[in-house]
Formats: sequence, C-alpha cells, structure tokens
Amino acid sequence: MAQFPVSFGVRLLHASVLEDLSAEARSRPRLRMNANLHAMEDPVHRLLNALEPGSWVRPHRHLDPPKDETYLVVRGALGLLLFEETGEVASTTLLTAGPDGTFGADIPAGVFHTVVALEPGTVFFEVKVGPYVPPSGADLPPWAPPEGDPAAIGYERELRARFAAGRA
Repeated sequence: MAQFPVSFGVRLLHASVLEDLSAEARSRPRLRMNANLHAMEDPVHRLLNALEPGSWVRPHRHLDPPKDETYLVVRGALGLLLFEETGEVASTTLLTAGPDGTFGADIPAGVFHTVVALEPGTVFFEVKVGPYVPPSGADLPPWAPPEGDPAAIGYERELRARFAAGRA
C-alpha cells in the first residue's frame, strides 16, 4: 500500500507514491488500486486511483445521493466516456497528464460515465462528497455488464478501442 511521507501532519504526495500505487494495481486481479487521503467519515473524499489498461469500472452515475465528481490525471492517460440514458456513447475525451491537452473533468451528478486506462501506470486524483456509497439501483445502468461478468472484458476493450486512433 502506498505510504505518504508526513511532516508536521502534512502528507507529502511524492512521485514514489504514484509508482507504489501503480505497482500495487498491477499485482491485483482488478488491475486497480486507490489510496485515500481522507477518512471514510470525512465530508469530502479525496483519493488517488491507479488504473491499468484492462481494468473495469462499470459505467455509473451518482444520482442517489447526488454527487458531483472531479478527476485530475496525475500520470498517464485516461479515456473519459459519457453516456446517454440508453447506453449510447454521447462523448469521449482523452485526459492526459502534462502541460498540454485536457487533464481533468468535473462530472455533475446524474451523468453516466466511466474511465478506461490508456497507458500503464495511469493515476488520477478523484474528489467527491462523502461518505462512500456504492452505486446501485438506477445509478448502475442495465446496458453495462457488471464487474465480474465475462461480457465486461469485451465491453471494456470496446470502450478503450475508441481511443486507439491517433495514439499509436
């Protein structure tokens, strides 16, 4: 698990934390790992998410309870996909770390979305209102296969392939 150097109670976010987190993600079956900067009871959740290509975050929204969500890419590249209620992809945006391009997104409550890792070692910073409530009911669309379903592997590949052009 990623360890944050601490000085006077300040957690320092050093590049070694990103590598440790990515290494941990690569070692897990789900190919992802997060490091919380918050306590679970905190009113605002702040975390680093390491995501490897092939990992799966089912498309979801945060309508019940309503929560906006912000992603900032710290390292690597993410494909952000937004969906219509029917499951049709409404838009795709490449999010990349670095001085050029789009590096993040602020997603309003109720918008179906997902991200796919486009590069090994991708890490993004996430912020949303706590406490953590796993998406359920109407926040999980019927058109997206659940995690663990064999169809999820192919669906994730299809979503990731939308970003292949121009990345070779």
